[in-house]
Amino acid sequence: MAAALALARLGLSVAWTGQAAARAVPDVRTYALNERSVRLLQTLRVWDALPADARTAVRAIRVEGDRPGATLHFSADRSGVEALGWIVDAAELEAGLGAALRYAAHVSHLPDGADAALQVLAEGRASPARTRLGVAMPSHAYGQRGLAARLLTDRGHEGVARQWFRASDVLALLPFDRPQPGHAFGLVWSLPEERALALQQCDAAAFEAELAQATGGAAGTLRLAGERATWPLALAHAEAVCGPGWVLLGDAAHLVHPLAGQGLNLGLADVAVLAEQLAAREPWRPLGDERLLRRYARARLLPVQAMGFVTDGLLQLFAHPSPMARELRNRGLDLVDRLPLLKRALVRQAMDR
Repeated sequence: MAAALALARLGLSVAWTGQAAARAVPDVRTYALNERSVRLLQTLRVWDALPADARTAVRAIRVEGDRPGATLHFSADRSGVEALGWIVDAAELEAGLGAALRYAAHVSHLPDGADAALQVLAEGRASPARTRLGVAMPSHAYGQRGLAARLLTDRGHEGVARQWFRASDVLALLPFDRPQPGHAFGLVWSLPEERALALQQCDAAAFEAELAQATGGAAGTLRLAGERATWPLALAHAEAVCGPGWVLLGDAAHLVHPLAGQGLNLGLADVAVLAEQLAAREPWRPLGDERLLRRYARARLLPVQAMGFVTDGLLQLFAHPSPMARELRNRGLDLVDRLPLLKRALVRQAMDR
C-alpha cells in the first residue's frame, strides 16, 4: 500500500492487487518506526491522519544484559532528536494506508491483477509471485518464534522502551498508549519455539507470572490486555530483488530478526528508494528497464545486508553460552554506555536506515 501511494505521487498509473488478510482476532502487533519511515508516511498523508493514541514517541531506551548492572541507555534529549522512534498500532497503520489509497489519484484496485510495465511485489515472506518467477530466498531459521501482545502496567511508561538481551530470549517492552494512555506496552518477545508456543497457550495468570520473572518488575506489574500472537523468526535475503519488469520489496525481499525493530523500516526504505530511482529515470527509459531497477537493488544492498549482519551478530553473541562470550557482551554494553558520541552516532544510524 505504501508503494502504491508513493508511485502514484510520481504521476504513474498504479493498480494494487490482492486483498488484505482476514484476521480471526484483533491485530496485537505494534511497529517501531524510525524517522525515515515517519517522513515517508508524512509525505503519503498517512502519518498525521493516525489517531493520536495509535502512535507513541519513544523518549528513551534502556537495554539490559544478562548480568546485573550491564545496561545501555539512549535518550532523545541527549541525542539531540525529538524522539528515538515511534511505536505504532499495526492495525491503525494498515487502515490509514488503506484509506489513503481509496482517495489517491492514479490508483485503482484490481483484485485479480493486470498487465503492467512494472510489477512491484510486496506480498510478504511467502510471496507467491516471487516463487512463480523462480527467485529463491534461502532462509536461516533461528528455531525461535516472536510473541506479540498488548500489556497494561500499573506504572507509567514515560516513553521509555525497555529491552532485555539474554542467552535464551530477547524481550522488548514498547511504550504505547492503547488501551490506556501512558500505561500500556507492546510486547515483542523472541523465544525458543516450544517455549513461545507454550506461553501463547497458557492462561493469563501463568503468562503474567513469566513476564514478572523475566522483567524483574522493572516496568511495574504487567497485565495481559488481549490475545497473543506468534510467528517464526528467520534471516533471509532473496537471491535477486529485481529483473526485467519486476522488483521485490519488504519481507518478499528480506527478513531480519526483530530484536532491533527494523523489519518494517527496511521495507518502507525500499519504497522510498524505489520511488526516488523511478523519479530520477531518464525520460526515454521504461519503468521496467532492468538497468534502472538494478540501481534500486544496488542502493538497498548494503543497508539491508548491514542490518541482517548486526541483528544476527547480536543474537549469536547473546545466545552463546560460554562465560567468555557472556563477559564480552555485558562489558560491551557498559563500554558503549560510557561513550556518548558513539551512542549518538548509533541513534542517527538507526533513525535513517
